[in-house]
Amino acid sequence: MGSTRTNLRLLETNVADEMSFLRPLFDRLGAHARLGARRPFVTLSYAQSVDGSIATQPSRPFALSCDRSFDMTHLLRSRHDALLVGIDTVLTDDPQLTVRRCEGSNPLPLILDSRLRFPLHARLLSHPDKQPLVLTTAAAGARDIARLEARGASVRVLPADPLGRVDLIAALQCLAELGIDSVMVEGGATVINGFLRSRLVDYCVITVVPRLIGGVKALATPCSPGDTPPLSIVDCRYQQLGGDLIVHGTIGQA
Repeated sequence: MGSTRTNLRLLETNVADEMSFLRPLFDRLGAHARLGARRPFVTLSYAQSVDGSIATQPSRPFALSCDRSFDMTHLLRSRHDALLVGIDTVLTDDPQLTVRRCEGSNPLPLILDSRLRFPLHARLLSHPDKQPLVLTTAAAGARDIARLEARGASVRVLPADPLGRVDLIAALQCLAELGIDSVMVEGGATVINGFLRSRLVDYCVITVVPRLIGGVKALATPCSPGDTPPLSIVDCRYQQLGGDLIVHGTIGQA
């Protein structure tokens, strides 16, 4: 038994050492929480192929990352208060949005769902310790809201942006009022582009996978509106993890 416990401690130490490149992010998360900022810290994290694709076809799940990158994703989840995805990700992947590959607490699941298409059979409604918070707009029907809340979910009706989607600034204000200091955004493509275009991402962790697949692009449209200067990873760092390359750093203008 003693040998088993020693091996487990060694394994945890090795994992911590391998993920130590994330320390700049973790330091920023801690500082943000201590400062009592007016909105949550936003970390954007997703995986893409070398050609910038996140899936082969729309509405079809596709696993990209290697095991070590999946471990990193779960470690990142454990360090954030909330984990945000769009409704298309729920409909396509039926995700759990939990921490399973490392020690740590589960983040609060957040869903952007402007027309409240959230399915009542979704696995998120069986979350082990946190029921999802669904952010919607006035386009959602009162009966649909009542059905979803009867299953344990929380629903907040927020202003819509010009495209009829949940206004992201209003969403972050809502989360700040709930005491949420940090949000990890995982996707999908519309959500990724929306946060970047709104200049609401503080830090990004992008997993680049050595595959060429074509298909759905993470950024299919410009994420810099009008004549706004393009975004850059201003203190970009690179880390190999398994067969993948992790590109990470603070988001800012070129």
